[in-house]
Parts: sequence; C-alpha cells; structure tokens
Amino acid sequence: MGQYSDLYKVFGYIFKDEDLLREALTHPSLEGGKQYQRLEFVGDRVLGLVIAEWLFEYYPDVDEGGMASRHSNMVRRETLAEVAQTMKLAEFIHMAKSTEDNGGRNRPTILADACEAIIGAVNQDGGYEKARKLVRKFWKKYISQDTIARRDAKTRLQEWVQARHIPIPNYVVVDRTGPAHDPYFTIEARINDMMPELGKGRSKREAEQDAASKVLSRLENKNLDK
Repeated sequence: MGQYSDLYKVFGYIFKDEDLLREALTHPSLEGGKQYQRLEFVGDRVLGLVIAEWLFEYYPDVDEGGMASRHSNMVRRETLAEVAQTMKLAEFIHMAKSTEDNGGRNRPTILADACEAIIGAVNQDGGYEKARKLVRKFWKKYISQDTIARRDAKTRLQEWVQARHIPIPNYVVVDRTGPAHDPYFTIEARINDMMPELGKGRSKREAEQDAASKVLSRLENKNLDK
C-alpha cells in the first residue's frame, strides 16, 4: 500500500495498478510523465452517469428540469473541490514547486480536476461498479440536500434577463495570463446596454461565475429587480 495507504482507507478501495493512482494525482505542471487529464476526462463522464442514474432513482417524481438542476450542481467544480477535500487529496497531489508555492495544492480548480481523475482511475482499475460505489459514498450527503439544487450565478442572471426579454449575457475573455497548465482568466459579462462587469478565476467557468455574481450584486444594490 505504501505512500497511498491513508488514501486507500479514505476511499475504501485499494488500487491493483498503483501507477493509475499516481497518474490521477499528477498535475500537468510536472513534466516527463503522465498527468491526470486523460483520467479526468473519463472521471467526468463516469461521475455524470452515476449521478444521473442516482437522481432518476432517488427522485421518481421530479421532472427532467429538476433533475438537470440537481445534476448540474452535484457535478460542478465547487462540489468536486469540496469532495476532494473530504477525500484528503490535497496533500497527495504531485505538482511543480512553483505551482505549489502559488497555492496550487488548495486551489479549487486543481482539487476538482484531481477528484474527477480519481473517479476515472477507479473506473479503469476496478470497473464501473467500483467507481459507482466511490461516487455514492462521497456524494451521499449531497443527493438529499435541497441546497444542492441552488442555481449558480450564471443561471440566476440568465433567468433574470429572460424574464425581461433581454438578450442573454455574453461572456468574453479579455485577458489570459499564466502558463498553459495554470491559466488565469479575466472575463467580461456583457448584457445589452448595461455596464459590463469583469470576473476573474483559474478557469473560464470560475471567471464567468464571478462576473455574473458581480452583475447580480449590482442589480440588487440598485433595486433594478423591481
């Protein structure tokens, strides 16, 4: 079990091929070996299917829209990062010192990516049922929470403009800095003739959410919702 013995206790699963686990925990900033992007790709799809099946089973009377809302929130980056913290992944992620020095070990984007990669690795190592069991173990507290169906800032902003027959927001990347494996985005939320707002984040989604949140805050402060 070696260096990952503590993780195995948390997962409730022991890898047959430990190289898969190491790959799932290797950030792209480390060159010269396999990084987690391919397993992250698999994990994203496996997670989506497990949650979809679970919602169908758990909410027999909820319509498609209600399940879609819950699904979106259960697989969003913030939820994944929170699960990664529960899994105690941060201390095991292999990354370049420069990334770690910049707070990478506790960065939500990195934690979320590693969490998906872990799911993908379990799927490849032990099969879908093992991955399904892992997801159900760590997402159990979310499946029954009404708060998991809360709409994110982009969704709420889109609903606000659609209710007033205003064109939907346009999110434009105005700046991108940092290396390919560790980008930082500045995105502008533009809505019709309203003053735009800038959002920043380690991913486009994070920056878009930040920009949408700022627009909503301004609308609430000016009571434009009346």
